[in-house]
Amino acid sequence: MSGRKDEYLSGLRPPPLAHDTIRHELLVELEDGPLSAHELSGRIGIPEKDVYEHLTHIRATLHRSERHLVVQPAECAKCGFIFHKRERLKKPSKCPVCRGESIHEPLFSVAEEK
Repeated sequence: MSGRKDEYLSGLRPPPLAHDTIRHELLVELEDGPLSAHELSGRIGIPEKDVYEHLTHIRATLHRSERHLVVQPAECAKCGFIFHKRERLKKPSKCPVCRGESIHEPLFSVAEEK
């Protein structure tokens, strides 16, 4: 049995309604706090590459509301370089400073506009 089903059965989280869309499920998860695309993929049960496509659409949709997608940028595990200027949501493959490939994934959450 998957961990997600265990949460539903134990009463920690109500099961998604039949009419909930994947993007709606992602928004609910993002409201809980910062999560990586890998973590979102596991919680929702969709491939990680699909999570990035949905996040791009969610970012555009939230732009028109009182909330916005918060992205904590990826960081190089070797030298600590932070990818502040990166527009793409996917994790970079290499660090431009040290050329290291051990990169911490960006984290995503939803916050209210100030």
